[in-house]
Amino acid sequence: MAKIHRLMPQHPRMFRAEVVRTERVSPSMHRVTVTGPELSAFEWLGYDHWFRLFFPLPHQKTLRLPEIDGTRWWQPYLAIPEEERPHCANYTVADFRPESAELDIDFVVHIGPSGELEGGAAIWACAAQAGDILALLDQGVLFDCPQDASEVLVVADETGLPAATGILRSLPPGTRGRLIQEVPTEADRRPLTAPAGVSVTWVVREDRARVPGAGALDELLRHRPADTAGYAFVVGESTLATEGRRHLRRAGLPKERIFFSGFWKHEVRQAA
Repeated sequence: MAKIHRLMPQHPRMFRAEVVRTERVSPSMHRVTVTGPELSAFEWLGYDHWFRLFFPLPHQKTLRLPEIDGTRWWQPYLAIPEEERPHCANYTVADFRPESAELDIDFVVHIGPSGELEGGAAIWACAAQAGDILALLDQGVLFDCPQDASEVLVVADETGLPAATGILRSLPPGTRGRLIQEVPTEADRRPLTAPAGVSVTWVVREDRARVPGAGALDELLRHRPADTAGYAFVVGESTLATEGRRHLRRAGLPKERIFFSGFWKHEVRQAA
């Protein structure tokens, strides 16, 4: 995300941590729980609180981190020699327990056409063991709902499930709205804590050949905002995010009341 969001900390802090345990929480989601003395100072904001995750590549024996100057970290990161540069990816806090300084990170398990695990972060997560080192660069919250919002709409594919889960459980009790959540399989559905006035629509993809996010987008295209005072948060595959925003704008929702972000982009595989 190129621009600095207003809810991003002015002086992001880097937290070193290590893996405590891992578990497959559903067919498409693997959870890694981390902790460390520094995390006792982590100020969890709820909602879609996110961070930059750094971990060593397989050939690296140490974790070399970039120097941070205010919000500036990307250029120092690129200045690290490639053979020493750690992997970096963006993730949402799935849960945080301040009493034990334990933080959960949920990774989507991407499986290739031959059944192989894909994606550097998912490969790392599924192989992670207790004691493995990592670091988190706090990036704050993206969900920025105006206080006068008449309703809240959250739309996501599986990459946005941790954000959607956090947002729903953080909403004030009287909130009205809807979540449209796509997941790969029926078994990927999870219990959600949400205000009584927020409905949940699960879209189960099942068909591995279908582009992720397409089902959520189809459901969103059938949705009409109640008025122009709502707020929408649309994240996941880039087409879901951009086409979802376009639909909501045409439906009358002002652009300043729509947050959208393409967390990733589906690449069409060429036949061999």
